[in-house]
Amino acid sequence: MKLILLGAAGSGKGTLAKKITADFGIPQLSMGDMLRDIASSGSELGKKIGEYQNKGILVPSDVVFEVLKVRLSQADCKNGFILDGFPRSLEQAELLSGVTDIDAVISVELAFDELERRLVSRRTCPKCGDIDNANYEGFTGNCRKCQTPLFQRDDDKPEAIRTRLEVYKKNITPLINFYSGKVFKVSSAGTPDETYRPVKNFLGSLEA
Repeated sequence: MKLILLGAAGSGKGTLAKKITADFGIPQLSMGDMLRDIASSGSELGKKIGEYQNKGILVPSDVVFEVLKVRLSQADCKNGFILDGFPRSLEQAELLSGVTDIDAVISVELAFDELERRLVSRRTCPKCGDIDNANYEGFTGNCRKCQTPLFQRDDDKPEAIRTRLEVYKKNITPLINFYSGKVFKVSSAGTPDETYRPVKNFLGSLEA
């Protein structure tokens, strides 16, 4: 299965992707993670990508698409994949349609005030990349997996968050229209398991 996950930052689509990967055996391709890896590499391309990310605006489509094409050519994508964070614009969707077909689009939906609340308290591990939330009970400031001190990414600060959400709001409707007939919408207001249950049922029927 070739899937796209649509959802604003903080909607829980990354967690959802991991559950799909575990049950259906297809890799999660997180464009955000791929771009952050390049941004932290110290290369000239990485510096440019980092400047866009720190301002909370989209990295140019031609740059993102070249990164994605390399990833799609790898062996683990042979039987399908989950695109998380791409496409983010109609232009990117059109570019993608030129290299591969998409079976279904999962649109993860949550009110923007809740998204902002989640993101401003989000903390990231610089060592293993795991994400935690400062609002959760038992939060210590250290990664639950490797105990490394967590930090707040620049694009999780209030000004950048508002910019990211406005960009998402502007771009999501054209994407939903572009993939009309392939879109399955799910609310992520509940627990991760509650969000995943209808998605699993939908993908099971699609696979059958």
